[in-house]
Parts: sequence; structure tokens; C-alpha cells
Amino acid sequence: MTSRDNSAGAELSATGPLSGLRVLELGGIGPGPFAAMLLADLGADVVRIDRKGQPTLFPGTPAQNLLHRGKRSVDLDLKSASGLTAAHGLVAAADAIIEGFRPGVAERLGLGPADCLELNPALVYGRMTGWGQDGPLAHTAGHDLNYIAVTGALHAIGTAGGPPQIPVNLLGDFGGGGLYLVVGLLAALHESARTGRGQVVDAAIVDGVSHLLAGTHARMASGTWADERGVNLFDGGAPFYSVYDTADGTYMAVGAVEPQFYAAFVTGLGLDVDLDRQHDRSTWPELRARIAEIFRSRTRAEWIEIFAGTDACVSPVHSLREAATDPQIAARGSVTTPGGVLQPGRAPRFSAHAPAGVGVAPDPGMHTEEVLREWIGIREEATRMPS
Repeated sequence: MTSRDNSAGAELSATGPLSGLRVLELGGIGPGPFAAMLLADLGADVVRIDRKGQPTLFPGTPAQNLLHRGKRSVDLDLKSASGLTAAHGLVAAADAIIEGFRPGVAERLGLGPADCLELNPALVYGRMTGWGQDGPLAHTAGHDLNYIAVTGALHAIGTAGGPPQIPVNLLGDFGGGGLYLVVGLLAALHESARTGRGQVVDAAIVDGVSHLLAGTHARMASGTWADERGVNLFDGGAPFYSVYDTADGTYMAVGAVEPQFYAAFVTGLGLDVDLDRQHDRSTWPELRARIAEIFRSRTRAEWIEIFAGTDACVSPVHSLREAATDPQIAARGSVTTPGGVLQPGRAPRFSAHAPAGVGVAPDPGMHTEEVLREWIGIREEATRMPS
């Protein structure tokens, strides 16, 4: 990014657009930490409450847990009187809270919405769960796969005649979960800034994933989407929106939907077809077989060269490690390797802010004294008094 990107002509800021925002994260896993990471990437001062020595589901070292990058960590025993008092002090100084416990757990700790909003009436309290705060499954366990299963999203992913395919945990935890929590927090913070009144944001993965399916529901309403896998335009049913294997056992992705892109695609293949019959579904099985045969005749590298610089919408399918070497990804810095650790860069980007490197993930409790001093003016020792 250069100064030319800044339409206002002002000097670029080294901080993010959320600089000055204080976010308190009650230790959790998955979508809550991801939401807090995104806020930290955007410049917020995110403080996570941890317990040193507490078992964690993450298999690596604290520094490898990228969902905690850019945050500060404090060591508080929330079951002790002194630890809870310190936590209440952080609540009073925060602009927003993120918690991802089952319904009722935060209340039992003395850190539920009622407790926190009494301390800080302008506070935005973000609750991240899979099932939501109410409903028959609210108090039961679940994971990404369960949430996308009941929404219908999992049913829609996979090949015709085959079982549903698991889209890692991107769709539920991070797409329908963490990102919707961030949207809700920012909306509520905007309202709090205008009115001085805080509120609770109930972000449920089942709600977010259902919301993400708006476009699919729209096509069903129009009669152009069948409620089954692998037979529709955007689920691999169309031969011009699919994935094909190559001569060297790798894959190419094709997304040639619009007529002009489809024309460029078949030209690159050297395929003679009636362009006007692109959406004639009766031709799709034979067309797919012909396209598959052609793709298997060359390696992925050869196909990359053939389609380079065209509008055919054909791309190589990279592994996670290969993605870092893709020319577009590398040029944008979408994936970066600080300290040799492969991870995403910051997103999105802002014209008034200079590009910045990503933060590091802290050891649990390493910022306890400095955060307590900065946020509430007390020393760490005060939190370790006998309860």
C-alpha cells in the first residue's frame, strides 16, 4: 500500500482502525478466539483471561496457536475472590467482552451479562455458541460438523450420489460463527457509542450458517436449485464449475459461469461445443466426461501456462503450503511466514492505515501485571491474595 491509496491524502496511520478499543476475552476455543484475533488484527487491544498450567485442546505450543496472535494474556483464577475482583475491574474498563461458554457458565462465575452490564452499562457482551442461548439443544455439546449438519449446509456439499463432504471447520466455526460475532460486536459498539447503552450479542453458529445460505435458498425459491448434492450450478453439478484431476495427480478448479468466461474456457481446452447450450443440463454428463479426459492429458503446470492471463476462470488447486508461493497470494501477502510459521496475513485492508505485520501469540499470563496496571491500576500481586 502507498500514500496514493489514501483518497484523503492524509498520512497513513501505523495502527488499525480499531485502535483504542478494549476487548476482554474469556478463554475459550474455536470461533470466539478467532473473532478476538480478527479484532486484534484490526488494532483492538484484546486481553484474554487464561490460567497458567490449565490443560488445553490445542496440540502445539502457545506461540503456535495463531488464534491468539496479537492479544495479551492475563492469569486470573476466576473462582477466587481476588481473581474475580480483578476480572470485574477489567470488565469495567472494557468496551466489549467475548465469551464462548455453554449457557449459564459465565453467570455461575459471576461474569454473566447482568453482572458485567451493571459494572459497565455501555458494555457490548458477545456470546459465542453453536446452538445459541435458547432452544432445545442450547445446553448440549456440539461441534462445527453438528451445527452445519442441522442447518442443511452439510447436506449440500459433496458429489452426486456420494456422502456429504466435510468443509474442514471453516463454514461453521469461523464463517457462521466467529465472523458473525465480529459483525454483531461492531454493530452493537456503533449503537453503544451513540446511545451509551450496551447490550448482549447472541452469536450462534446455527444462525450464522443459516444466514450464509441466503443465496442458496434464493435459488431454491426460483426453482433453479435442487435440494440435493452435486447437481446444481455451484455445487459441482455443472461441468464448467467443478474440479478436474490432471496428468500428474493434481487438480484444476474451473469457475467459468458467465458466457464470455465459458467461451474462453472451452477455447483453452481446444473443445468444440455449442456455446448456446452451456446451461442445457441434458448435455452436462457427456460434457463433463470430455472435459475430464482433456484435463488428464496435461500436468497442472501445463494447464496453468495455457490459461495464464485469460478470463477462463481456471485456477490450480494448491495445498496450504503451496498457496504461499502462488503469485497473486504472494503479491498481496495474503499468506505470510513470520518466524517460519505459515499463517494468514491481515484482512481486510484500509486506505488510511499502513500495512502491518501480524502479532504473536502470548504465553498464558505473560501480560498480567502490565494489563492490570494499564486497565485498572492495580498490581498483579493484588490478585493473588487468599480468597
